[in-house]
Amino acid sequence: MGSVNSRDGKLYLDFRFKGVRCREQTRLAESAANRIKLERVLKMIEQQISLNTFDYAHHFPDSPRVAKFRQIAQLEAQKAQGATMLFSVFVCQWQAEKNIEWRLSQQETVDGILRCHLLPNFGDLPIGAISKGDILRFRLKLNDAGLSPSRINHIMTSLRMIINEAAERFDYDSPWRNIKPLSIPRADIKPFTLDEVQRIITTVRPDFQAYYTVRFFTGLRTGEVDGLMWDNIDFTNRRINITQSLVKGVLGPTKTTGSTRSVQMSARVFDALLAHKDVADQNTSFVFSARNGQPLNHKNVTRRVWYPLLTYLKLEARNPYQTRHTAATLWLAAGESPEWIANQLGHANTTMLFKVYSRYVPNLVRRDGSAFESLLDEQFDANDEEDAA
Repeated sequence: MGSVNSRDGKLYLDFRFKGVRCREQTRLAESAANRIKLERVLKMIEQQISLNTFDYAHHFPDSPRVAKFRQIAQLEAQKAQGATMLFSVFVCQWQAEKNIEWRLSQQETVDGILRCHLLPNFGDLPIGAISKGDILRFRLKLNDAGLSPSRINHIMTSLRMIINEAAERFDYDSPWRNIKPLSIPRADIKPFTLDEVQRIITTVRPDFQAYYTVRFFTGLRTGEVDGLMWDNIDFTNRRINITQSLVKGVLGPTKTTGSTRSVQMSARVFDALLAHKDVADQNTSFVFSARNGQPLNHKNVTRRVWYPLLTYLKLEARNPYQTRHTAATLWLAAGESPEWIANQLGHANTTMLFKVYSRYVPNLVRRDGSAFESLLDEQFDANDEEDAA
């Protein structure tokens, strides 16, 4: 309940609006008649407030609080919009805004997640009405459908981005609190032995020998080797400059900024590329190409060359990405510097290197306990010699 009060001989109104205490000075002098007049005004203001029709700027146009309540009104309008805007409508706008930041492959990935999972489940719900319970039930539904933890996490990442963006834009508290990603089992790394690598390279079709030599002994990603151009090959300095990647038939930037790098060529890779250059298609700028001069389609190569070759050699079926893992483990086993290996692979540091690959080279990282045993033996032997003296 508001009141009419006096200060310095002038009357002022004291009331609350949107949780804020408001004191608005008038030019009316202190008198019984003026109090009655202002009490009528105050009653009208409180009626308008209760009916949600009160316009602060109309009654007090010169008040410094006008800007504050205008801002509050804008925030309330945003919240109201968030409470009513359908998930499907917001996502359409969000996706259009984000696509400019993403590579084509990521655009297609997100589009598939939206079409197959998020829109069927949340499309008809107001974006601001989605609760934490809705999110957790959705994740459980994905799990019950048999999706892998990794796939579920990818889907949930897109949902988290959408939910948090809406909460920020419409100024309400995001329901995404303490929702952690699912634990993902360690990646299934199955590198080839050096003997197996030799068998693969010597047995594969001649037109693919250089291709797999590069893959096994440089650790390039599939998109990087498929998007490789002759301009990237520096025979003088024996280096391969990785500046682009071919993903789903589209040549674009590398996976990350750290993936743009210069890879050192071993003698085997140098010789293989030099020999390949003499027989390669001179009408295309791609190092490895199909008969029509277009870059290789890795799915076709995998299906028609890679897996039939492994079957012929009676080797365990493994995806072509294991060539990258093989390069890393061979370098580690040979005693190469971890920093050099990380640079060759395009890793920002050695953390991923040891996390993923070190278990395949126990002698290098001394995970067999021998280093500690040697230390103890040296210490106790020294003590025994002192006692004997």
